[in-house]
Amino acid sequence: MPSESRQDRIKRLGYRAGRRGFKEADLLIGGFARARLHLMAETELDEFEDLLNAPDQDIYSWALGRSEAPPEHRTRVLDQMRAFVADGGIARD
Repeated sequence: MPSESRQDRIKRLGYRAGRRGFKEADLLIGGFARARLHLMAETELDEFEDLLNAPDQDIYSWALGRSEAPPEHRTRVLDQMRAFVADGGIARD
């Protein structure tokens, strides 16, 4: 079976990012994915995919700076997501 192409991986991750457990997470994580996935290096795509395995409420809280992420999720990608929020990528509640 052939391995997944970069383009297919980005599409799959974008789909997963935009269909989370609640609307706010869909907007934040999905918006970030639409804006950034195509710019990410393979290692960053790996970090993003690992991040998507965390609970939605946790990712949302970490991205908004409401709580500290555990060490395994303190990555460049989470830093980029926080910057995306700070730059107005999503309205803060």
